[in-house]
Amino acid sequence: MDHEKTGCQAPERPILCINNCGFFGSAATMNMCSKCHKDMILKEEQAKLAASSIDNIVNGSSTSNGNETIVATGVEVQNSVEPKTILVQPSCASGPGESVEAKPKEGPNRCSTCKKRVGLTGFKCRCGNLFCTSHRYSDKHDCPFDYRTAARDAIAKANPVVKADKLDKI
Repeated sequence: MDHEKTGCQAPERPILCINNCGFFGSAATMNMCSKCHKDMILKEEQAKLAASSIDNIVNGSSTSNGNETIVATGVEVQNSVEPKTILVQPSCASGPGESVEAKPKEGPNRCSTCKKRVGLTGFKCRCGNLFCTSHRYSDKHDCPFDYRTAARDAIAKANPVVKADKLDKI
């Protein structure tokens, strides 16, 4: 009864994804499951980006301030095709020492001693490691940092030696 009012018709039986991934597709996503449809849209956007980047490089009208990234993708729509990133450095780059590096995604924060998850409440030690509440003190995790020498250096830096000028004896 609802279908007659809205004009929508329910499919007679579920439609499997056309990429044979095992999930069900829908007509709104071209008979693909949501994940395959999202991957296809992403690949199309990357292909457009690659085409425009290549045109910019060929025509020489690129706005280069260092490095440019070009993403190459396959033409066929398959699940096994992985996009590949190619780093292109124009010969007219101003800084030879400049490089763009991607920061790897870090996993969850864990205590360096007991491997317990600490999240945002972890304590960063001067030795450079992260610890939970029970291992945060230097005597609990055998800290290699030399606190005594660091304190001596800080005091010596904060309190310079004051030396008066020598007076001539009469």
